[in-house]
Amino acid sequence: MLDIKFIRDNPEIVKQNIRNKFQDFKLPLVDEVIALDADNRRTIREASDLRADKNKFSKQIGALMAQGKREEAAEMKAKVAESAARLAELEALEPVYEEKIRKILLQIPNIIDPSVPIGKDDSENVEVQRFGDPVVPDFDIPYHTEIMESLDGVDMDSAGRVSGNGFYYLMGDIARLHSAVLAYARDFMIGKGFIYCIPPFMIHGNVVEGVMSQTDMDAMMYKIEGEDLYLIGTSEHSMIGKFIDQIIPEDTLPQTLTSYSPCFRKEKGAHGIEERGVYRIHQFEKQEMIVVCRPEDSMAWYEKMWRFSVELFRSLEIPVRQLECCSGDLADLKVKSCDIEAWSPRQKKYFEVCSCSNLGDAQARRLKMRVKGADGRTYLPHTLNNTVVAPPRMLIAFLENHLQADGSVTIPEVLRPYMGGIAKLEKKH
Repeated sequence: MLDIKFIRDNPEIVKQNIRNKFQDFKLPLVDEVIALDADNRRTIREASDLRADKNKFSKQIGALMAQGKREEAAEMKAKVAESAARLAELEALEPVYEEKIRKILLQIPNIIDPSVPIGKDDSENVEVQRFGDPVVPDFDIPYHTEIMESLDGVDMDSAGRVSGNGFYYLMGDIARLHSAVLAYARDFMIGKGFIYCIPPFMIHGNVVEGVMSQTDMDAMMYKIEGEDLYLIGTSEHSMIGKFIDQIIPEDTLPQTLTSYSPCFRKEKGAHGIEERGVYRIHQFEKQEMIVVCRPEDSMAWYEKMWRFSVELFRSLEIPVRQLECCSGDLADLKVKSCDIEAWSPRQKKYFEVCSCSNLGDAQARRLKMRVKGADGRTYLPHTLNNTVVAPPRMLIAFLENHLQADGSVTIPEVLRPYMGGIAKLEKKH
């Protein structure tokens, strides 16, 4: 969310940013919010003047009464009453203007970084670099659920009967592998100096509004009926929400946290839920990283964070690439974002497994997060987030890249301590 003063002073920059994001339907919002802001400021000024007049007239009435000038005092009282009525009207208008302004500000996208490539949608995202050599083996790689089924590791049919499409039972070695990957990712991030956290899995509506756009909220979030609670779509939501209405001492920055949580998503929209498979689902688990830092440090943290993902996936012997998200693919709160995509030998292409984002001060402004500097002044911090791992999607990349011709799946050295020393998963049937 942008500062209204910035919009007021830089309307053409804000409009061009909207054009760069191919959201021209939002262009009228800029002039509308500037006009509302002008009306609101006029209202505030008039109300302030009336309060000053009221105080002045009240003193004059007292003086007139002391002098026995009752008629003049009565006339003055009538003026005060008239002003009080107008003041009441203005005071009633102020919250109305503020709410209208707030609703529009929530719709105007954040200013993207100059380095972001301009493009309409994810088809115009830009590959930056690759890490590891993508390999296509000389044997056919089955669909990921077929690999899991050959290891007695998944039951989609039972999940469909119990919960419907978009759910699964993980079993045996696959369930163990799922937990091992999460545990390894947790320890990997702790080794990078991040504090491990398990957050609330439900959050209030004002936190949802603070951490994401209305469009994303409608497409993702499950609401608890009859309560002001939403199931989180990622632990970033409750982790950033941790700082709502807080003043953070500057000497505690950066705040670097890594969190585990289940995630719940409607997955409304163009992609939808797969009829089979665990790539796009309603429920999954994830290890996340978030950073709250000084504005001048946020781009350096952005670089560190996506590189952590690359390092983790390469330690698991999975080739990946970094894909720069173009302007039209950025959610409204994001300043800059990139995806880390893993190699799929079966599809002979890369697919998304991590998403790293710098949101500037947008979430901080919405959530009223502030930092108190050494000079006593407060300012808005920047917030960033990135996926560490999100199985079971990550398991797809793992299984495809470690599948052997005999149907077994090798376990990389770094993961074996989390698998009880097992070096290979053997095909069951």
